[in-house]
Amino acid sequence: MKALPPALKRRIDELDERAEIRIGWAQLALIVFFCSAYAFLPRAEGSAGFNFVPYALAGYAVFTVLRLGLAYRRRLGTWLIVASIVFDVALLTAIIFSYHVQYNEPAAFVLKSPTVLYFFLFIALRALRFDPTFLILTGVLAVASWVSLVVYAIYFDSEFAGITRNYVEYTNGSKVLVGAELDKIIVISATTFLLAYVLMRSRALLVSAVRDHVIAGNLSRFFAPEIARNVGAQEPAELVSGVATTRDIAALFIDIRGFTAMAAAMQPSNVMALLTGYQSAMASVIGRFNGHIDKYLGDGILATFGAVDASPSYAADALHAAFGVHAAVDALNEEMRREGRAVQLRVGCAVAAGSALVGVVGGADRLEHTVIGVPVNLAAKLEDANRVEGTAGLTTRSTLKLAKRQGFVTPHRLELRRKRHVAGLSGRVDLIVLKSASASAETDPITALSYG
Repeated sequence: MKALPPALKRRIDELDERAEIRIGWAQLALIVFFCSAYAFLPRAEGSAGFNFVPYALAGYAVFTVLRLGLAYRRRLGTWLIVASIVFDVALLTAIIFSYHVQYNEPAAFVLKSPTVLYFFLFIALRALRFDPTFLILTGVLAVASWVSLVVYAIYFDSEFAGITRNYVEYTNGSKVLVGAELDKIIVISATTFLLAYVLMRSRALLVSAVRDHVIAGNLSRFFAPEIARNVGAQEPAELVSGVATTRDIAALFIDIRGFTAMAAAMQPSNVMALLTGYQSAMASVIGRFNGHIDKYLGDGILATFGAVDASPSYAADALHAAFGVHAAVDALNEEMRREGRAVQLRVGCAVAAGSALVGVVGGADRLEHTVIGVPVNLAAKLEDANRVEGTAGLTTRSTLKLAKRQGFVTPHRLELRRKRHVAGLSGRVDLIVLKSASASAETDPITALSYG
Protein backbone atom coordinates (compact mmCIF):
# COMPACT_ATOMS: atom_id res chain seq x y z
CA MET A 1 0.00 0.00 0.00
CA LYS A 2 1.32 3.42 -0.93
CA ALA A 3 2.85 5.33 1.98
CA LEU A 4 0.56 7.98 3.42
CA PRO A 5 1.54 11.55 4.26
CA PRO A 6 2.57 11.68 7.96
CA ALA A 7 -0.29 14.01 8.96
CA LEU A 8 -2.88 11.79 7.26
CA LYS A 9 -1.37 8.65 8.79
CA ARG A 10 -1.61 10.20 12.25
CA ARG A 11 -5.24 11.07 11.62
CA ILE A 12 -6.09 7.55 10.45
CA ASP A 13 -4.26 6.10 13.46
CA GLU A 14 -6.40 8.30 15.73
CA LEU A 15 -9.57 7.08 14.01
CA ASP A 16 -8.42 3.47 14.33
CA GLU A 17 -7.76 3.98 18.05
CA ARG A 18 -11.31 5.25 18.48
CA ALA A 19 -12.56 2.29 16.43
CA GLU A 20 -10.88 -0.13 18.84
CA ILE A 21 -12.78 1.52 21.68
CA ARG A 22 -16.06 1.05 19.80
CA ILE A 23 -15.14 -2.57 19.03
CA GLY A 24 -14.43 -3.13 22.72
CA TRP A 25 -17.82 -1.75 23.74
CA ALA A 26 -19.56 -3.85 21.08
CA GLN A 27 -17.84 -6.99 22.33
CA LEU A 28 -18.69 -6.12 25.93
CA ALA A 29 -22.35 -5.66 24.93
CA LEU A 30 -22.19 -9.03 23.19
CA ILE A 31 -20.83 -10.67 26.34
CA VAL A 32 -23.56 -9.09 28.46
CA PHE A 33 -26.15 -10.44 26.01
CA PHE A 34 -24.63 -13.93 26.05
CA CYS A 35 -24.40 -14.02 29.83
CA SER A 36 -27.96 -12.71 30.25
CA ALA A 37 -29.33 -15.22 27.75
CA TYR A 38 -27.42 -18.05 29.38
CA ALA A 39 -28.60 -17.06 32.87
CA PHE A 40 -32.25 -16.27 32.25
CA LEU A 41 -33.47 -17.96 29.05
CA PRO A 42 -34.61 -21.62 29.04
CA ARG A 43 -32.07 -23.97 27.50
CA ALA A 44 -31.90 -27.68 26.78
CA GLU A 45 -28.50 -28.74 28.06
CA GLY A 46 -27.07 -32.17 27.66
CA SER A 47 -25.99 -34.09 30.69
CA ALA A 48 -22.76 -35.51 29.39
CA GLY A 49 -19.36 -33.87 29.63
CA PHE A 50 -18.16 -30.72 31.29
CA ASN A 51 -20.02 -27.51 30.45
CA PHE A 52 -17.24 -24.95 30.23
CA VAL A 53 -19.42 -22.22 28.59
CA PRO A 54 -20.05 -20.18 31.79
CA TYR A 55 -16.34 -20.18 32.59
CA ALA A 56 -15.42 -19.25 29.06
CA LEU A 57 -17.88 -16.37 29.05
CA ALA A 58 -16.59 -15.13 32.40
CA GLY A 59 -12.99 -15.28 31.20
CA TYR A 60 -13.88 -13.53 27.96
CA ALA A 61 -15.69 -10.80 29.90
CA VAL A 62 -12.58 -10.13 31.98
CA PHE A 63 -10.41 -10.12 28.86
CA THR A 64 -12.77 -7.71 27.08
CA VAL A 65 -12.81 -5.28 30.01
CA LEU A 66 -9.00 -5.28 30.18
CA ARG A 67 -8.79 -4.83 26.43
CA LEU A 68 -11.23 -1.91 26.54
CA GLY A 69 -9.18 -0.27 29.29
CA LEU A 70 -6.01 -0.56 27.20
CA ALA A 71 -7.86 0.88 24.18
CA TYR A 72 -8.80 3.96 26.22
CA ARG A 73 -5.20 4.33 27.33
CA ARG A 74 -4.01 3.93 23.72
CA ARG A 75 -1.83 0.98 24.64
CA LEU A 76 -3.52 -1.55 22.41
CA GLY A 77 -0.58 -2.58 20.23
CA THR A 78 -0.76 -4.66 17.08
CA TRP A 79 0.21 -7.87 18.89
CA LEU A 80 -2.60 -7.41 21.42
CA ILE A 81 -5.17 -6.76 18.67
CA VAL A 82 -4.04 -9.92 16.88
CA ALA A 83 -4.23 -11.85 20.16
CA SER A 84 -7.71 -10.47 20.73
CA ILE A 85 -8.86 -11.60 17.27
CA VAL A 86 -7.39 -15.07 17.80
CA PHE A 87 -9.08 -15.24 21.20
CA ASP A 88 -12.44 -14.13 19.75
CA VAL A 89 -12.43 -16.74 17.01
CA ALA A 90 -11.01 -19.50 19.25
CA LEU A 91 -13.62 -18.90 21.95
CA LEU A 92 -16.50 -18.96 19.47
CA THR A 93 -15.12 -22.14 17.88
CA ALA A 94 -14.72 -23.75 21.29
CA ILE A 95 -18.29 -22.87 22.29
CA ILE A 96 -19.61 -24.39 19.06
CA PHE A 97 -17.48 -27.48 19.55
CA SER A 98 -18.69 -27.83 23.16
CA TYR A 99 -22.20 -28.67 21.93
CA HIS A 100 -20.81 -32.02 20.70
CA VAL A 101 -19.70 -32.82 24.27
CA GLN A 102 -22.62 -31.31 26.16
CA TYR A 103 -25.30 -33.08 24.18
CA ASN A 104 -23.34 -36.30 23.71
CA GLU A 105 -23.85 -36.18 19.96
CA PRO A 106 -21.50 -36.88 17.04
CA ALA A 107 -19.21 -33.99 16.15
CA ALA A 108 -21.18 -33.44 12.92
CA PHE A 109 -23.99 -32.20 15.16
CA VAL A 110 -22.15 -28.91 15.78
CA LEU A 111 -21.95 -28.10 12.05
CA LYS A 112 -25.66 -27.23 12.15
CA SER A 113 -25.27 -24.75 14.99
CA PRO A 114 -26.63 -21.23 14.23
CA THR A 115 -23.84 -19.85 16.44
CA VAL A 116 -21.70 -19.81 13.28
CA LEU A 117 -23.44 -16.52 12.43
CA TYR A 118 -21.40 -14.76 15.13
CA PHE A 119 -18.33 -15.15 12.94
CA PHE A 120 -19.90 -12.53 10.67
CA LEU A 121 -20.32 -10.19 13.63
CA PHE A 122 -16.64 -10.45 14.57
CA ILE A 123 -15.65 -9.85 10.93
CA ALA A 124 -17.98 -6.85 10.63
CA LEU A 125 -16.60 -5.27 13.81
CA ARG A 126 -13.16 -5.21 12.24
CA ALA A 127 -14.56 -3.10 9.38
CA LEU A 128 -14.72 -0.20 11.85
CA ARG A 129 -10.99 0.26 11.33
CA PHE A 130 -9.43 1.71 8.18
CA ASP A 131 -6.84 -1.08 8.11
CA PRO A 132 -8.25 -4.15 6.27
CA THR A 133 -5.46 -6.37 7.63
CA PHE A 134 -7.27 -7.24 10.86
CA LEU A 135 -10.55 -7.78 9.01
CA ILE A 136 -8.92 -10.26 6.63
CA LEU A 137 -7.18 -11.97 9.56
CA THR A 138 -10.53 -12.42 11.33
CA GLY A 139 -12.13 -13.88 8.20
CA VAL A 140 -9.23 -16.24 7.51
CA LEU A 141 -9.25 -17.49 11.10
CA ALA A 142 -13.05 -17.98 10.94
CA VAL A 143 -12.72 -20.05 7.76
CA ALA A 144 -9.83 -22.03 9.23
CA SER A 145 -11.84 -22.69 12.41
CA TRP A 146 -14.86 -23.93 10.50
CA VAL A 147 -12.71 -26.12 8.25
CA SER A 148 -11.13 -27.60 11.38
CA LEU A 149 -14.59 -28.45 12.78
CA VAL A 150 -15.57 -30.11 9.49
CA VAL A 151 -12.29 -32.05 9.28
CA TYR A 152 -12.61 -33.20 12.90
CA ALA A 153 -16.21 -34.32 12.35
CA ILE A 154 -15.28 -36.35 9.26
CA TYR A 155 -11.84 -37.78 10.06
CA PHE A 156 -11.37 -37.83 13.83
CA ASP A 157 -14.78 -38.47 15.38
CA SER A 158 -15.34 -42.13 16.20
CA GLU A 159 -19.10 -41.61 15.91
CA PHE A 160 -18.96 -40.20 12.36
CA ALA A 161 -22.15 -41.26 10.55
CA GLY A 162 -20.92 -40.62 7.02
CA ILE A 163 -21.36 -38.12 4.17
CA THR A 164 -24.64 -37.60 2.40
CA ARG A 165 -25.94 -35.71 -0.60
CA ASN A 166 -29.51 -35.80 0.65
CA TYR A 167 -30.51 -32.51 2.30
CA VAL A 168 -33.39 -34.09 4.27
CA GLU A 169 -31.08 -36.80 5.57
CA TYR A 170 -28.56 -34.11 6.48
CA THR A 171 -31.06 -32.00 8.43
CA ASN A 172 -32.66 -34.92 10.26
CA GLY A 173 -29.53 -36.90 11.08
CA SER A 174 -25.85 -36.64 11.94
CA LYS A 175 -24.42 -37.06 8.47
CA VAL A 176 -22.32 -34.36 6.84
CA LEU A 177 -23.46 -32.55 3.69
CA VAL A 178 -20.21 -31.36 2.13
CA GLY A 179 -21.98 -28.83 -0.10
CA ALA A 180 -23.58 -27.15 2.92
CA GLU A 181 -20.20 -26.74 4.61
CA LEU A 182 -18.66 -25.41 1.41
CA ASP A 183 -21.48 -22.86 1.24
CA LYS A 184 -20.62 -21.59 4.73
CA ILE A 185 -16.92 -21.39 3.93
CA ILE A 186 -17.57 -19.58 0.64
CA VAL A 187 -19.95 -17.08 2.24
CA ILE A 188 -17.57 -16.33 5.14
CA SER A 189 -14.67 -15.89 2.69
CA ALA A 190 -16.68 -13.76 0.26
CA THR A 191 -18.02 -11.55 3.06
CA THR A 192 -14.49 -11.05 4.37
CA PHE A 193 -12.95 -10.05 1.08
CA LEU A 194 -15.90 -7.92 -0.04
CA LEU A 195 -15.74 -5.96 3.21
CA ALA A 196 -11.95 -5.69 2.83
CA TYR A 197 -12.41 -4.35 -0.72
CA VAL A 198 -15.00 -1.81 0.45
CA LEU A 199 -12.70 -0.80 3.29
CA MET A 200 -9.74 -0.29 0.95
CA ARG A 201 -11.91 1.78 -1.39
CA SER A 202 -13.11 3.86 1.55
CA ARG A 203 -9.53 4.37 2.67
CA ALA A 204 -8.51 5.40 -0.86
CA LEU A 205 -11.42 7.85 -1.04
CA LEU A 206 -10.47 9.27 2.36
CA VAL A 207 -6.88 9.78 1.25
CA SER A 208 -8.05 11.37 -2.00
CA ALA A 209 -10.49 13.66 -0.19
CA VAL A 210 -7.85 14.76 2.31
CA ARG A 211 -5.34 15.42 -0.45
CA ASP A 212 -7.96 17.44 -2.35
CA HIS A 213 -8.65 19.36 0.85
CA VAL A 214 -4.94 20.08 1.24
CA ILE A 215 -4.72 21.15 -2.41
CA ALA A 216 -7.71 23.46 -1.95
CA GLY A 217 -6.08 24.83 1.18
CA ASN A 218 -2.87 25.49 -0.73
CA LEU A 219 -4.83 27.08 -3.58
CA SER A 220 -6.58 29.35 -1.09
CA ARG A 221 -3.18 30.75 -0.18
CA PHE A 222 -2.76 31.86 -3.81
CA PHE A 223 -6.38 32.70 -4.58
CA ALA A 224 -9.47 33.71 -2.68
CA PRO A 225 -10.79 30.71 -0.70
CA GLU A 226 -14.05 30.89 -2.63
CA ILE A 227 -12.16 30.73 -5.93
CA ALA A 228 -10.14 27.75 -4.72
CA ARG A 229 -13.30 25.93 -3.66
CA ASN A 230 -15.08 26.70 -6.93
CA VAL A 231 -12.11 25.62 -9.03
CA GLY A 232 -11.70 22.43 -6.98
CA ALA A 233 -15.37 21.54 -7.41
CA GLN A 234 -15.43 21.98 -11.19
CA GLU A 235 -14.77 19.32 -13.78
CA PRO A 236 -11.71 19.86 -15.99
CA ALA A 237 -13.99 20.35 -19.01
CA GLU A 238 -15.65 23.28 -17.21
CA LEU A 239 -12.35 25.07 -16.63
CA VAL A 240 -12.00 26.58 -20.08
CA SER A 241 -10.76 29.97 -21.13
CA GLY A 242 -13.23 32.50 -22.43
CA VAL A 243 -16.18 31.73 -20.16
CA ALA A 244 -17.14 34.81 -18.14
CA THR A 245 -19.93 36.37 -16.12
CA THR A 246 -20.85 40.06 -16.07
CA ARG A 247 -21.06 41.53 -12.57
CA ASP A 248 -21.15 44.90 -10.88
CA ILE A 249 -17.90 45.13 -8.95
CA ALA A 250 -15.47 47.54 -7.36
CA ALA A 251 -11.70 47.41 -7.84
CA LEU A 252 -9.09 48.61 -5.36
CA PHE A 253 -5.49 49.20 -6.41
CA ILE A 254 -2.80 49.59 -3.75
CA ASP A 255 0.86 50.45 -4.35
CA ILE A 256 3.86 51.24 -2.15
CA ARG A 257 5.53 54.55 -2.97
CA GLY A 258 9.25 54.37 -3.75
CA PHE A 259 9.47 50.66 -3.09
CA THR A 260 12.07 49.96 -5.81
CA ALA A 261 14.57 52.44 -4.33
CA MET A 262 13.77 51.27 -0.80
CA ALA A 263 14.34 47.62 -1.72
CA ALA A 264 17.65 48.40 -3.43
CA ALA A 265 19.04 49.70 -0.12
CA MET A 266 17.92 46.67 1.92
CA GLN A 267 19.02 43.06 2.31
CA PRO A 268 16.87 40.66 0.21
CA SER A 269 15.66 38.84 3.33
CA ASN A 270 14.59 42.14 4.90
CA VAL A 271 12.78 43.12 1.70
CA MET A 272 10.80 39.90 1.70
CA ALA A 273 10.02 40.20 5.41
CA LEU A 274 8.78 43.76 4.90
CA LEU A 275 6.72 42.76 1.86
CA THR A 276 5.23 39.79 3.72
CA GLY A 277 4.18 41.94 6.67
CA TYR A 278 2.68 44.57 4.39
CA GLN A 279 0.79 42.05 2.26
CA SER A 280 -0.55 40.25 5.32
CA ALA A 281 -1.85 43.53 6.73
CA MET A 282 -3.48 44.44 3.42
CA ALA A 283 -5.03 40.99 3.02
CA SER A 284 -6.54 41.28 6.50
CA VAL A 285 -8.13 44.63 5.73
CA ILE A 286 -9.44 43.54 2.33
CA GLY A 287 -10.91 40.36 3.76
CA ARG A 288 -12.54 42.25 6.61
CA PHE A 289 -14.56 44.25 4.09
CA ASN A 290 -15.59 41.24 1.96
CA GLY A 291 -12.94 41.78 -0.68
CA HIS A 292 -10.69 39.27 -2.41
CA ILE A 293 -7.15 39.75 -3.61
CA ASP A 294 -7.13 39.17 -7.35
CA LYS A 295 -3.39 39.66 -7.91
CA TYR A 296 -0.17 40.54 -6.13
CA LEU A 297 1.75 42.80 -8.51
CA GLY A 298 5.12 42.93 -6.77
CA ASP A 299 4.54 45.63 -4.18
CA GLY A 300 1.13 46.37 -5.73
CA ILE A 301 -2.18 44.69 -4.98
CA LEU A 302 -5.37 44.42 -7.01
CA ALA A 303 -8.41 43.58 -4.88
CA THR A 304 -11.99 43.16 -6.05
CA PHE A 305 -15.32 43.45 -4.28
CA GLY A 306 -18.40 41.65 -5.56
CA ALA A 307 -16.45 39.75 -8.23
CA VAL A 308 -16.11 36.32 -6.64
CA ASP A 309 -19.52 36.53 -4.92
CA ALA A 310 -22.13 39.06 -6.01
CA SER A 311 -22.56 41.74 -3.33
CA PRO A 312 -25.11 44.53 -2.78
CA SER A 313 -22.46 46.72 -1.11
CA TYR A 314 -19.41 46.24 -3.32
CA ALA A 315 -18.64 49.95 -3.77
CA ALA A 316 -19.16 50.77 -0.08
CA ASP A 317 -16.97 47.82 0.93
CA ALA A 318 -14.18 48.93 -1.40
CA LEU A 319 -14.13 52.48 0.00
CA HIS A 320 -14.21 51.21 3.57
CA ALA A 321 -11.25 49.00 2.66
CA ALA A 322 -9.39 51.96 1.12
CA PHE A 323 -9.61 53.87 4.41
CA GLY A 324 -8.70 50.69 6.26
CA VAL A 325 -5.58 50.29 4.11
CA HIS A 326 -4.13 53.60 5.29
CA ALA A 327 -5.02 52.86 8.90
CA ALA A 328 -3.28 49.48 8.62
CA VAL A 329 -0.17 51.05 7.07
CA ASP A 330 -0.05 53.61 9.89
CA ALA A 331 -0.25 50.78 12.43
CA LEU A 332 2.47 48.85 10.59
CA ASN A 333 4.73 51.91 10.52
CA GLU A 334 4.19 52.46 14.24
CA GLU A 335 5.10 48.84 14.93
CA MET A 336 8.31 49.14 12.89
CA ARG A 337 9.12 52.39 14.68
CA ARG A 338 8.82 50.66 18.06
CA GLU A 339 11.11 47.90 16.81
CA GLY A 340 13.72 50.49 15.86
CA ARG A 341 13.46 49.94 12.12
CA ALA A 342 14.13 52.99 9.99
CA VAL A 343 11.81 51.90 7.18
CA GLN A 344 8.46 53.68 6.87
CA LEU A 345 5.90 52.81 4.22
CA ARG A 346 3.81 55.20 2.15
CA VAL A 347 1.06 53.76 0.00
CA GLY A 348 -1.28 55.04 -2.65
CA CYS A 349 -4.65 53.49 -3.44
CA ALA A 350 -7.61 54.05 -5.72
CA VAL A 351 -11.16 52.72 -6.02
CA ALA A 352 -13.47 52.48 -9.02
CA ALA A 353 -16.82 50.72 -9.45
CA GLY A 354 -18.76 49.49 -12.46
CA SER A 355 -19.62 46.50 -14.60
CA ALA A 356 -16.89 43.96 -15.38
CA LEU A 357 -16.35 40.45 -16.77
CA VAL A 358 -15.43 37.80 -14.23
CA GLY A 359 -14.06 34.51 -15.56
CA VAL A 360 -11.14 32.37 -16.67
CA VAL A 361 -8.44 33.43 -19.12
CA GLY A 362 -5.32 31.73 -20.43
CA GLY A 363 -4.24 28.80 -22.57
CA ALA A 364 -4.94 25.10 -22.31
CA ASP A 365 -2.14 24.49 -19.78
CA ARG A 366 -2.20 27.72 -17.80
CA LEU A 367 -5.45 29.31 -16.63
CA GLU A 368 -6.10 32.30 -14.41
CA HIS A 369 -9.22 33.56 -12.70
CA THR A 370 -9.45 37.27 -13.44
CA VAL A 371 -11.61 40.38 -13.63
CA ILE A 372 -11.66 42.44 -16.83
CA GLY A 373 -13.42 45.72 -17.38
CA VAL A 374 -13.70 49.47 -16.89
CA PRO A 375 -13.50 49.54 -13.07
CA VAL A 376 -10.19 47.65 -13.04
CA ASN A 377 -8.62 49.88 -15.70
CA LEU A 378 -10.00 53.02 -14.10
CA ALA A 379 -8.74 52.09 -10.63
CA ALA A 380 -5.26 51.47 -12.07
CA LYS A 381 -5.23 54.86 -13.80
CA LEU A 382 -6.55 56.62 -10.69
CA GLU A 383 -3.79 55.06 -8.61
CA ASP A 384 -1.24 56.46 -11.09
CA ALA A 385 -3.03 59.83 -10.87
CA ASN A 386 -2.24 59.96 -7.14
CA ARG A 387 1.31 61.01 -8.07
CA VAL A 388 0.06 63.83 -10.27
CA GLU A 389 -2.57 65.02 -7.80
CA GLY A 390 -0.27 64.77 -4.79
CA THR A 391 -2.67 62.41 -3.05
CA ALA A 392 -2.53 58.99 -1.39
CA GLY A 393 -6.06 57.88 -2.21
CA LEU A 394 -8.52 58.64 -5.00
CA THR A 395 -11.91 57.60 -6.30
CA THR A 396 -14.47 59.13 -8.63
CA ARG A 397 -17.49 61.17 -7.64
CA SER A 398 -19.81 58.61 -9.26
CA THR A 399 -18.21 55.76 -7.27
CA LEU A 400 -18.63 57.71 -4.04
CA LYS A 401 -22.29 58.42 -4.76
CA LEU A 402 -22.89 54.73 -5.53
CA ALA A 403 -21.14 53.74 -2.31
CA LYS A 404 -23.26 56.27 -0.40
CA ARG A 405 -26.42 54.56 -1.73
CA GLN A 406 -25.01 51.26 -0.51
CA GLY A 407 -24.55 52.55 3.02
CA PHE A 408 -21.05 54.02 2.95
CA VAL A 409 -20.36 56.73 5.55
CA THR A 410 -17.19 58.80 5.24
CA PRO A 411 -14.94 59.06 8.29
CA HIS A 412 -14.35 62.80 7.54
CA ARG A 413 -15.15 65.49 4.98
CA LEU A 414 -13.78 64.62 1.54
CA GLU A 415 -12.22 66.86 -1.06
CA LEU A 416 -13.75 67.17 -4.52
CA ARG A 417 -11.51 68.04 -7.47
CA ARG A 418 -13.66 68.84 -10.47
CA LYS A 419 -12.95 68.09 -14.12
CA ARG A 420 -9.48 66.65 -13.62
CA HIS A 421 -7.45 65.18 -16.42
CA VAL A 422 -6.38 61.59 -15.76
CA ALA A 423 -3.73 60.05 -18.01
CA GLY A 424 -5.21 57.38 -20.24
CA LEU A 425 -8.80 58.71 -20.04
CA SER A 426 -10.36 60.64 -22.92
CA GLY A 427 -12.55 62.97 -20.86
CA ARG A 428 -12.21 64.78 -17.59
CA VAL A 429 -13.26 63.23 -14.30
CA ASP A 430 -14.55 64.56 -10.99
CA LEU A 431 -12.12 63.11 -8.43
CA ILE A 432 -12.66 62.53 -4.73
CA VAL A 433 -9.58 62.64 -2.52
CA LEU A 434 -9.75 59.85 0.02
CA LYS A 435 -6.42 60.79 1.57
CA SER A 436 -3.97 63.56 0.82
CA ALA A 437 -0.28 62.86 0.52
CA SER A 438 0.45 65.44 3.27
CA ALA A 439 -1.37 66.98 6.19
CA SER A 440 -1.29 70.42 4.57
CA ALA A 441 -3.12 69.21 1.49
CA GLU A 442 -5.75 67.62 3.70
CA THR A 443 -6.50 70.89 5.47
CA ASP A 444 -6.57 73.02 2.31
CA PRO A 445 -9.20 71.41 0.07
CA ILE A 446 -10.33 72.97 -3.16
CA THR A 447 -13.91 72.07 -2.37
CA ALA A 448 -15.01 70.26 0.81
CA LEU A 449 -17.82 67.75 0.48
CA SER A 450 -19.52 65.68 3.14
CA TYR A 451 -21.21 62.49 2.04
CA GLY A 452 -21.66 61.20 5.56
